[in-house]
Amino acid sequence: MNEVSIIICGLLTCLAIFYVWLTVAFVSKLNQYRSTPQEKDILIDEKKNLPSASVILCLRGADPFLPKCLEALLNQNYPDYELQIVVDSDKDPAWEMVTQTVEKQAAKHVKISSLVVPRLTCSLKCSALVQAVSNLDANCEVVALVDADTVVHSNWLRQLISPLADPQVGATTGNRWFLPQGKYWGSVVRYIWNVAAVIQMHFYRIPWGGSLAIKTKVFRRTQLLKKWEQAFNEDTMLKHILQQQGLRVEFVPSIIMVNREETDLKSFIPWVQRQLLCSRLYHTSWKAIAIHGVLTTVIPTVAIALSPFMWLNGQLPAVAYFGSGLAIYVVTQILCLVILEYQVRGIVKLKGEILPSIDAATVFKVLLALPLTQMVYTFALTSAMFMQQVKWRGITYQIKGPWDIKLVEYQPYTATETSVDSIM
Repeated sequence: MNEVSIIICGLLTCLAIFYVWLTVAFVSKLNQYRSTPQEKDILIDEKKNLPSASVILCLRGADPFLPKCLEALLNQNYPDYELQIVVDSDKDPAWEMVTQTVEKQAAKHVKISSLVVPRLTCSLKCSALVQAVSNLDANCEVVALVDADTVVHSNWLRQLISPLADPQVGATTGNRWFLPQGKYWGSVVRYIWNVAAVIQMHFYRIPWGGSLAIKTKVFRRTQLLKKWEQAFNEDTMLKHILQQQGLRVEFVPSIIMVNREETDLKSFIPWVQRQLLCSRLYHTSWKAIAIHGVLTTVIPTVAIALSPFMWLNGQLPAVAYFGSGLAIYVVTQILCLVILEYQVRGIVKLKGEILPSIDAATVFKVLLALPLTQMVYTFALTSAMFMQQVKWRGITYQIKGPWDIKLVEYQPYTATETSVDSIM
């Protein structure tokens, strides 16, 4: 049995090393941003080189931070852009909020429309995106996608689009960063899960549709719009499509957007299931992601389950190996989480945004939530492997394959529906 314990200890150590590797790679990318000239030092020089852009915001329901999101999008430090807002219907709670905000801002560079054709072969968000992109002005060079729960800073669009000057870059993306504070355990679990997800998304080049810019020539050269007409998700497939054109997705550290919304566990679980489902359907590295998820569940569980048995049978060396492996694995995770939180806070600080300090109670709650996060993730990953039906914002979809999506029955959004599971 000592041989088994040694193998388990070795595997736990390998998982810890892999997590450190992902963390180091992500932190290195963040530090590249720190070492480059800051945006305020190059605004004048860049102005003449920035392409015309269209920002697309798709809405179904009024998210808690929607007014702030709209105000920020309408006041971007960018010379030539238009904001396209596609609301699910003019009866949607978001419609009045949008029109009032636009009137208050006296904005002229904005178009508001309702979804004309809710396709039965894709998600409503994909339908809205197809409608918006199909109506782009002829001179538009870049399309930027943003989510309703994303409150951007004034230089967001400039920083998102600037890396597209590289001819090898077809799209740029940021990522979300949740806060560990909150009155719900779901918020803490989401924070822990997302920390690990962010570094994996960077490693596997998984774009995030909450802040995503795409060159319009990508739409002309590929079948991306046709794909969206049959897809559940708009962003995860992008890596593969760009690779076929010899292009890549570029992660932009300054586009790490802080999300201050809260969620309970009941709302978080279907949300994370959808995130994993999208990877299963559209990302070429899904098998690697799934295998890693299984290993991080099975190996620690085996070590924990066998330790009492070994103890009762007097096999103390085996217990020591199990304990050592678990200690290395858990301590490494905690240290990497602390490092990532510190590094991201540094990036956020450079943008002038203030984050609440983390007190002892929050730290204690995060530590308690670590095993809970693993259990929730295990359940979500397992269910995502076999999901054939999803309910998203009051709409049920049947999922028979990546390009075999069926919207069961369209209904306008009502104010009584929850707004926790935002459009992502």
